[in-house]
Parts: sequence; C-alpha cells; structure tokens
Amino acid sequence: MGKKLLYISVSSKPELISSSKTVARAFIDKFIDKYPDFDVEEIDLYKEHIPRLEYTYFEGRNSIINEESTRKLPEKDQKEIEKIRFLSYQFKAADMYVIAAPMWSLSFPAPLKEYIDCIIQDKITINLKSGKMPVGLLKDRYRALVYIQSSGGKIPWTADVIMDRGENYIRDIMKILGIATVKELKVEGTGTTEQERLNAIKDAEEKIDNIISEIKF
Repeated sequence: MGKKLLYISVSSKPELISSSKTVARAFIDKFIDKYPDFDVEEIDLYKEHIPRLEYTYFEGRNSIINEESTRKLPEKDQKEIEKIRFLSYQFKAADMYVIAAPMWSLSFPAPLKEYIDCIIQDKITINLKSGKMPVGLLKDRYRALVYIQSSGGKIPWTADVIMDRGENYIRDIMKILGIATVKELKVEGTGTTEQERLNAIKDAEEKIDNIISEIKF
C-alpha cells in the first residue's frame, strides 16, 4: 500500500497568483519525483466546508459523541459530526503533510485554525487523559510536515518568536500530535510588485531540495 501526502492550502487566491500555493506545488512536484509511491490528496480550506465545533457534538474535551448520541441530533448536526470524523481520519491516514498559507496578522488565516480544531480529536489523533499530558497518536509511524508560509516582508531571525506566531504554533501543535519532522519553508519579501513576488518565489524554491533531503521516508 502506497503512502499519502495530504496537501492543505489556506489561501483564497488561485494558485497562479498565490505565492504560498505556487511554492507548495513546486515542493510537491519535487517530493513526488523522489517518492513516486506517494499518492497526493488535496484539501482547499477556502472551498472545503469546515464545521464549527458546537458543544452538543462532544461528550468531553475533544471527545466527539458516540454513534447512538449522534443519531439523536438533527440531521444537519449529524452531517457536521460526520465531517469532523472524516477530516480527523483523513489527516491521520497521511504520512506527509504540506500546508501552504500566507502570514496574516502575525499568524495564518482563520480557516486553518478551525481545521486544526476539527482534526484534534480524542482517540483519533490524540489521547486525552484527565490530569495527564495529552499523548499524540500520530507517532505510530514516521510522519513529516512542511509549512509553507508567504509574507510581504522579511522577518529578522531575532524577531521570529514574536512575529512568526503561525509557524511556531504549527510546529508546537504538530509535535504534540506526534509528527516527527516539522519544517518551514518561507516565501519572504513578496513585496508590492510582481517582480518582488517572483524573486521571493525563486528564493524559496531554491531551498526545496535541502528540505526534502532532511525528510527520511
């Protein structure tokens, strides 16, 4: 059975004019050249419906209600719970992840946070025990994630912890889930002109081979 790469894009722009999506596509193409046994599955968070998490969907913290309780809810809510389960198991089934997003307000667009809230589910991607630290359930095999982030300016490394909260959050939450390797590929300095954007894309694409070499499948 082949492995799976799950590509999660978080930009309302078409790929042709999205810097993060453009670099993500170049990364995926090169990754598949090296690992042709991977199947690619894509999810666009600006097109995909991501459920809002209502309290009626859960019997405990991040613990979705059982099938019997689900059937007692209105049909609309049943479909939302089915979608949450689908997204969680889809995420768990992958071996390699690519997330492409622009930097917004020192972080990332809201759909990505809503998606992450959906896929962190007790007994699926994480094990939550009262009074104990959560245990990620994605450490059962080697997994890797590359977070591709575009930004108009360049963030000095001395300000990275303060200014790049999106990347830091992604790294921390994925490590908790049990993903062994988490890398960032920055598309910095896309600026205000098309030439600046193309230069930033070129600089980022030149780093792809090094990142792929650090991923060990």
